[in-house]
Amino acid sequence: MSIEFADTRESLYQALTRAIDSIEGSTITLRKLLALVGEHGLLFLCALLTIPFLIPVSIPGVSTVFGAAIILVSIGITTNRMPWLPDRIMDKEMDAVKLSGILRRGAEVVAKVETYIRPRAQGITGSGIASRINGLALIFAGVLLMAPLGLVPFSNTLPAFAILLLAVGMSQRDGLVVLAGYAMIVATLIYFGVLAWLAFAAGQGLAGFFGG
Repeated sequence: MSIEFADTRESLYQALTRAIDSIEGSTITLRKLLALVGEHGLLFLCALLTIPFLIPVSIPGVSTVFGAAIILVSIGITTNRMPWLPDRIMDKEMDAVKLSGILRRGAEVVAKVETYIRPRAQGITGSGIASRINGLALIFAGVLLMAPLGLVPFSNTLPAFAILLLAVGMSQRDGLVVLAGYAMIVATLIYFGVLAWLAFAAGQGLAGFFGG
């Protein structure tokens, strides 16, 4: 099944709602999901792939598939080329019922985000250099999303919001939203740093307990 992307006036929320209503069967693949969403550009595709993570705890294993897809799509955005996605990512089956429920909850978040978006501070999004820098930020956020901490609250949510804000802000030429995406990347790094420190402190405490 081939997927083509083109400009569309349909909002991401409208596309998501239409796609969710079209999901059938007990399982669904990323290839089928993208086909249901339809002709949205690569930036909208990145935004779409964050939807399952806009709640504190995500479906185990999904962050690896979607995170890898986001990284590959972001590379395409950065290099201005249509990305290649391996079949094992595109054709991995996921629980359709659970994914549909999470997508509906995520779509509500997207609808709220879209309310505040308009062209602003376009110097941050309007040049080729800016687009490449923002694309690299998307790649980095995708790497953070793939961190094996899916059962830790907000470990997927924070980088997912960073990707969502970057992607939607870039697509709508809203530099302020793009800056908010960068802020979410910083927040993710701080959060991961705190988790690492707590893990280290706990390890030291256990070592002292058993050693003493």
